[in-house]
Amino acid sequence: MNIQISSKLIMIILLLISNFISSNSLASPNRNYSNKSINSATRGKMAKIQKALKNIEKVRVKKSHYRKIYFAKQTKKIKRTNQLKVTATAYTSHAAQTDSTPNIAAWGHKLRPGMKVIAVSRDLLKIYGLKPGSKVRIKGLSGEYRVLDKMNKRWRKRIDIYMGKNRKKAFKWGRRKVELRWNI
Repeated sequence: MNIQISSKLIMIILLLISNFISSNSLASPNRNYSNKSINSATRGKMAKIQKALKNIEKVRVKKSHYRKIYFAKQTKKIKRTNQLKVTATAYTSHAAQTDSTPNIAAWGHKLRPGMKVIAVSRDLLKIYGLKPGSKVRIKGLSGEYRVLDKMNKRWRKRIDIYMGKNRKKAFKWGRRKVELRWNI
């Protein structure tokens, strides 16, 4: 409370000073200060007061802008857990299942057996807010999986779990409905 009162008092004092300066013929910007009746100290003081008034106006604008940014950032910091039921299949690093570079994902990440990686359909990227590198949890599987690959455009609400080079494990997985969870 005291801080607000003192800042208001300072604003009033500076406004009074600015009114005095603006009513005085010395404050006009077109005025040539080479008049010998005004010493350099007075000119310097008047220039400092004018700069201070401009800075106060800037600070007032910045504070209101800062409040808007602060509250916007504060709402963004609240973590929201998303969950979605998707169809999960499995894929391996074989050229028959991918392309001529089976160990390189769509965004250029190098895949190695043992990594917990998933490829996601593009609607999960656009509509549901998943991003490259996002960490997700798959109900029924342990640990966190990272989104490092994306699937073909034709798939919707679908993920592909990376199984390294183990085709048997991928075939055993088959196609299942799973629940996917991630934070935004």
